[in-house]
Amino acid sequence: MNTTIDEVLTRGVAEILPTKAGLAKLMQEKKISLYQGFDPSMPSLHLGNLVGVMKLRQFQKLGHKVIFLIGDFTGMIGDPTDKLSARKKLTREQVTENAKNWKSQIKNVLDFEGENAVEIKYNSQWLDKVSFKNLIEISSNYTVQQMIERDMFQERLKKNEPIYLHEFLYPLSVSIDCVEMDVDLEIGGNDQMFNLLAGRTLMKAMKNKEKYCLTTKLLVDKEGRKVGKTTGNALFLDSTPADFYGGVMSFPDETINQGFELLTEVDLEGLAEKIKDNPMQEKKRLAYEIVKLVWGEDAANNAQDIFERTFQEKEPEYSPIAPASNLAETIAPFTNLRSTSDAKRYINQGSVDINGTTVTDPSYKLKSGDKIKVGEKVFIKIT
Repeated sequence: MNTTIDEVLTRGVAEILPTKAGLAKLMQEKKISLYQGFDPSMPSLHLGNLVGVMKLRQFQKLGHKVIFLIGDFTGMIGDPTDKLSARKKLTREQVTENAKNWKSQIKNVLDFEGENAVEIKYNSQWLDKVSFKNLIEISSNYTVQQMIERDMFQERLKKNEPIYLHEFLYPLSVSIDCVEMDVDLEIGGNDQMFNLLAGRTLMKAMKNKEKYCLTTKLLVDKEGRKVGKTTGNALFLDSTPADFYGGVMSFPDETINQGFELLTEVDLEGLAEKIKDNPMQEKKRLAYEIVKLVWGEDAANNAQDIFERTFQEKEPEYSPIAPASNLAETIAPFTNLRSTSDAKRYINQGSVDINGTTVTDPSYKLKSGDKIKVGEKVFIKIT
């Protein structure tokens, strides 16, 4: 990938406000400061987050000041964007625990050392200090109409389902972030433009400064649903390289081109033709390139070898694990939602085999040597 201003402001970009030309000019005049916020609602970053991390990487390569913001305060509220029901609120302890390994998960993608190191910040540093007086003053910059017109709130109103006041406060909270850090640019997924523009409004009101907003394209499946942590087809960065590689291989062919654009640094010229000629080979290359970025070349080579032996040569490699009290609790960490309830769903649907036989009893007691297949890509063996 040729890292130039135009490439960074084009590749994988959905929209730039107020203008792409204005942001390009600013980047030519100085090294800008920018950030993206990530709420720790789960213990691991996921493939959708990696899209934003890759965009931060591109700006860092150009020498700009990058901030990786962990929303340990806003994560307790929960972003209502695209949610047809209120998110479950989390405690400070839960969000802190969720985010503790994030830096290690992306240490090969972003540079946290050196002269232009990415800086990690936590928005509790300033949001914990916001007084009720401050909040009233800040909220005077927004209207109820602005908040209520959002699609997910309109859907809830139609269904007579509750909209909680704290959900209105989420955009206000994230707006304070950009003002406190005095940045030039905020990055977010294409579904985050409302929140980004809320910050732009507050920056103008409080500092009389322009804040640019850049949204990235969303990685979506064939139904147009986000490939993210809440859609049931997620890939998490705390998984093994082999599992991650296999997960990418399970994506439909129509996502290959999009995956290369958003999640790799591969030259896109001629890519569509290559995918048309040999989609399997290009999907393997996509999986390899992503794993190489996150875990390194050795891990990518090993992951590809395991995939080829497991799925193409039909010789699965079983990872040894210690059993929990029953089958459901044992396989829970290997399900999409990493929960016992999700494990029971897998079992009840007949998606779990033990020693070649489908088992539908979640309370099944495992014994040493049992070989378990979960779905189509997880193979584990009880020690």
